[in-house]
Amino acid sequence: MGFRCGIVGLPNVGKSTLFNALTETAAAQAANYPFCTIEPNVGQVAVPDPRLDRLAEVAGSARKIETQLAFVDIAGLVRGASKGEGLGNQFLGHIREVDAIIHVLRCFEGGDVTHVEGKVDPIADADTVETELMLADLESLEKRVPNLAKKAQQGDKEAKAAASVLGQALDLLRDGKPARLTEPKDEDERIAFDQAQLITAKPILYVCNVDEGAAADGNALSERVFAKAKAEGAMAVVVSAAIEAEIVTLDPADRAEFLSDLGLSETGLARVIRAGYDLLHLLTFFTAGPKEARAWTIPAGSKAPQAAGAIHSDFERGFIRAETIAFDDYVTLGGEAGAREAGKLRAEGKDYVVKDGDVMLFRFNV
Repeated sequence: MGFRCGIVGLPNVGKSTLFNALTETAAAQAANYPFCTIEPNVGQVAVPDPRLDRLAEVAGSARKIETQLAFVDIAGLVRGASKGEGLGNQFLGHIREVDAIIHVLRCFEGGDVTHVEGKVDPIADADTVETELMLADLESLEKRVPNLAKKAQQGDKEAKAAASVLGQALDLLRDGKPARLTEPKDEDERIAFDQAQLITAKPILYVCNVDEGAAADGNALSERVFAKAKAEGAMAVVVSAAIEAEIVTLDPADRAEFLSDLGLSETGLARVIRAGYDLLHLLTFFTAGPKEARAWTIPAGSKAPQAAGAIHSDFERGFIRAETIAFDDYVTLGGEAGAREAGKLRAEGKDYVVKDGDVMLFRFNV
């Protein structure tokens, strides 16, 4: 089960620099001109979770395997992308394929990097990109909704649900509002809305790329972005892409001291990864034993069989029960044996909704 966050923004705002730091590679070419990233680059990134370290220690695990997110570096959009300007159509297609959007905004003045619009204004930049994405969705729905309405009149139940919910989205887009404000009235409409893969329906995390001096607390430009995110129900974090790019060149043993000298307790990338995880409404459950302790990613609200399926489809198909221990109980009681003895190991069935931090062992028969 893969979860993908697409990194977007205008050219030269630090997208590829951020991506390189995220993946600790130089896979994405970072250069001071538009369109240096021609194909989307994909990097798998471990999600930091100190619980896994503790779990491995208690279980005596030989190795640890973190859960991961995929980050996709998508080449910069420009004004007119929805009409094919730059490499617009290609880029918009890549954005449709991700689960969430990481929107990088330049929040620093000066420097050698040329801003494609000739001035630094993160709100204007955000509006430019959002407008192009809304125009792309608008064009798509103006073609689809009339056809769905005709099918609905002929008695097609699925078309009726789709015409209703996508008609609502179309009205929003015509008013200059993103499709994520659409409110499906029932499960049929929810399914139709999700299947439409509208770009502006995807959740957004704004990443404020600041200079080194503002890495800890942000600046006046990033404050404006945070206010915008709050008003939209979106999320925002502050990162100095230049600092993050330098951190990944250091020996891991030296990184904590480097961060401390800058007044930082953790990397900005750790905040981005966690925020991306939260943005997608994901949770983590664990498996633990002598061979390995491992973190697994599933959508919040998933039931035990779906969690089992994240490990292997056979586990879901032949699911019998899940032996489950809360993380705190597992650690406090010294592992599975202690939890079982204390009556904290629970046998959960097919309707059990997995909780973040559950330590699970699946029983199945195929």
